[in-house]
Amino acid sequence: MSQMPQQAAPAKCPSCAEPLESGDLFCGACGYDLSAVPAAPPDHPTLTMGASGVNWPPPEPESSSTPAAPHLPTDLPGTDSGGTPLPGSPPHGSPVSPASGVRFDRPPEPDEDYPLQAPDPRAAASAAENAESAEAAGSAGAAKVCVACRAGRVDDDGYCENCGHAQPRERDHMEQEAGPVAAVSDRGLRHHRNEDAFAVGRTALPDGTPAVLAVVCDGVSSATRPDEASMAASRAAGESLLAALPQGTHPQAALHEAIVAASHAVNALADEPTSAREHTPHQNAPACTIVGSVVTSGLLVVGWVGDSRAYWVPADRSAPPARLTEDDSWAAQMVAAGLMSEAQAYADERAHAITGWLGADAYELEPHTASFKPDRPGVVVVCTDGLWNYAETAEEMSEIVPADVALRPLHAARVLVGHALDGGGHDNVTVALLPFPAPPQGAGSA
Repeated sequence: MSQMPQQAAPAKCPSCAEPLESGDLFCGACGYDLSAVPAAPPDHPTLTMGASGVNWPPPEPESSSTPAAPHLPTDLPGTDSGGTPLPGSPPHGSPVSPASGVRFDRPPEPDEDYPLQAPDPRAAASAAENAESAEAAGSAGAAKVCVACRAGRVDDDGYCENCGHAQPRERDHMEQEAGPVAAVSDRGLRHHRNEDAFAVGRTALPDGTPAVLAVVCDGVSSATRPDEASMAASRAAGESLLAALPQGTHPQAALHEAIVAASHAVNALADEPTSAREHTPHQNAPACTIVGSVVTSGLLVVGWVGDSRAYWVPADRSAPPARLTEDDSWAAQMVAAGLMSEAQAYADERAHAITGWLGADAYELEPHTASFKPDRPGVVVVCTDGLWNYAETAEEMSEIVPADVALRPLHAARVLVGHALDGGGHDNVTVALLPFPAPPQGAGSA
């Protein structure tokens, strides 16, 4: 039968070093059991760390019973879908999982969702003035200045050559002045895009009486393409007013027709291909709110659908200001029904749920219009909730409107937007300012 192989005895006793004979199982001098001596370990040459051509640690010998370290997917070079080799594996200790598919050289995410904000409207004025001065001096004043570092030149791709920041989109901050009426719209500090829009203009009635107008729209964020809805509505309403007023249409009737035209423009956005609707079946049709005002030499008219507002601020601040519109909102309904006080209603989380809007899925279009004949000069503030959230009452709004609004309407609009940004800028902010009475043609801001 087979036998277990026997291990050869060493030349000397490991215990007492006495010479041994071949085949001895025990030491004749001390009786040491020679069969218990383990085999000598395999020889590993000494290697110099960092020596040229030497890998560290050394490879395990082929005869070793120690299993080799397993290979991980990230240890192997990969290729993309086109067969191009990918960058090497991540450094040891990378917090990114190998299976995540995320680039290992990805920079850390910033703390803010949108670190680069639209320019502060109060700084925009000085920047514009500096650019105009430089252009007048014949220097490179026409070049855009970075809104992030305020030093670098913006290249044709929209990036700063100094700090590399992408510049805000044109719609992130918009300003317009049409004689005595002005408007400013800003993305705010938290939203990734500006979903507000406005239209301002001036014209004359058939008898030559001057008239100024402003329309402000706020896209409904829960609907699809709210930015397109607000832009379409404001443009349609503005064009309708500029066409109707010179023809002799009464300003209140003209504003009603303008809101209907804005509604048709927003409804048209829902007429998209069936394939497009299939990709977003859970989204509502494009929608927005609207508020507008027409001011003549003796009449002030407002019209609205939704929760954007209009305020009256008299030039004599000792006289009482007033809110000219009533919100189409859950809070307003609770107050009107006598179920809650205004403070209680607007403190509720449902306060800003609107009950009226422009859009294909609106219940029924019911434009609200009202006309007033103030007995003193003043200004009409037309704005979205991005502003009135920070100055809700008429008294609060009156306090933040600059005293020289009639002389510098654009500056005043910038100040109001700045007030909202200082308060947190949680929403898009848009405001238009119209003087009452409308000054004659040719008169404008100083």
